[in-house]
Amino acid sequence: MQSEQPIAPLAHAGWLTRLGIVGLDAIEAPVLAALATETPLLLIGPHGTAKSLLLTRVAEALDIPFRHYNASLLNFDDLVGFPVPGADRTLEYIKTPASVWGAGAVIFDEISRCRPDVQNKLFPIIHERRVQGLLLEGLRHRWAAMNPPTTDDEDSGYAGSEPLDKALADRFGYVVQMPAWIGFSKDQQLAVIRAEDECVTQEARKFLSDLLGRTHGILNQLKVDAGVGIAAYVQTLLPLLSQAGLALSPRRANLLYKAVLAVNAASQAIDPNAEMSDSTLLALQSCMPQRAEGIPIPEVKLLAAHREAIRAVKLSPNDPMRAILATVDPLERLKLAVKATRLPKGEFSRVVADALAQLPVGAREAAIIHLFETGAVGRLNAAIASQVGEIYRDIATPPEFSETLHASSNRYTTWGRIKDLLARLNPQDPRAHLHANAVASLFARKQLMTPHDADRAFAEFLSTDQRVRLP
Repeated sequence: MQSEQPIAPLAHAGWLTRLGIVGLDAIEAPVLAALATETPLLLIGPHGTAKSLLLTRVAEALDIPFRHYNASLLNFDDLVGFPVPGADRTLEYIKTPASVWGAGAVIFDEISRCRPDVQNKLFPIIHERRVQGLLLEGLRHRWAAMNPPTTDDEDSGYAGSEPLDKALADRFGYVVQMPAWIGFSKDQQLAVIRAEDECVTQEARKFLSDLLGRTHGILNQLKVDAGVGIAAYVQTLLPLLSQAGLALSPRRANLLYKAVLAVNAASQAIDPNAEMSDSTLLALQSCMPQRAEGIPIPEVKLLAAHREAIRAVKLSPNDPMRAILATVDPLERLKLAVKATRLPKGEFSRVVADALAQLPVGAREAAIIHLFETGAVGRLNAAIASQVGEIYRDIATPPEFSETLHASSNRYTTWGRIKDLLARLNPQDPRAHLHANAVASLFARKQLMTPHDADRAFAEFLSTDQRVRLP
């Protein structure tokens, strides 16, 4: 066996490492931000990833009284004690050492396995530090932990770990994914394997206290220096996330703004050379409530939305891309891009391609007609122009196709429905032939497989064609 290697000097260790928790450097800033702002924190990760250990060590390091509850076994009486009628006919509680009264921090472990009725009782504690309408004096920190929730779409969750209710998930300002073992360095893995149960040292307590003090100071200054820019970033980011299927509530917008400020402050307190863009992305990744709801987070889309928002904030107020990026509706984005004749070809092509990809069949064809009728197609790069040109060719001329259909097939029924729909068109309407050609070409390209598909494409084309011709 090789001789043991010396452990790295304490002066170079992260604050979680000083508490005896190795390998979690990636989440040090958001956890520190949650502590500094006393914002509810939820940790999500597989079993054995040190969620409970992290929270209990932090509570010990803060030197505050805390309660650690297994939410899967929790009864409401465990929280508040036993209710008894008071002398003045009010309800009082017989307090026990385990009740929540007097706690400075609470940890709700296995919160995703909690009974719905008890989960509803935890809601006001997490959200407003109240139980049965009574303020919990002295309660500063509300933390929880859970395994990845089970969903119908994948088998990687844990049986019994249910997605959190949207409203409850939205009350956690930080929803932090625990780092995976595979991401640990070899030295970190060995440190975990050789770890011993140790008490939190006074040196570690002081280090955390000093770090929190620095975070508070930097945060106060950041609110003055960067508050306006960060608010603009969040405002631009929300529609971009919505386009990616990750819509956030107005409450979450406020929480995200506060988190971006706090995580940047914590990152600079830990490392004065921390890049603001990187810290802002880390805040975003640590604030998505969908993680607790069992909704997959496409990290590539999250990164793309972050980069677009950062870029948009740097644009001049009159740059048309600011309005385009802030618009959720893909058709409205395309219309704005068509009107912005000074957009560079690359920018214009990207906006158009993204918008067309998000439009449903029927609407997409009407939008492509708009590109040709306005002459905007000439501003597209060759690859995008070629793609939309092929679709426009099928719409501009009556499609010719031959297909043998059995009377019992779904395709036969669908074609019958299309003929009924086309019969409704007014031959005197100059747009009727485009409408008919678009629906027929969609059927020929096998993009309409049911009568419902035909109805929807017919309606989408009509609606979109009317919208694009409005001023």
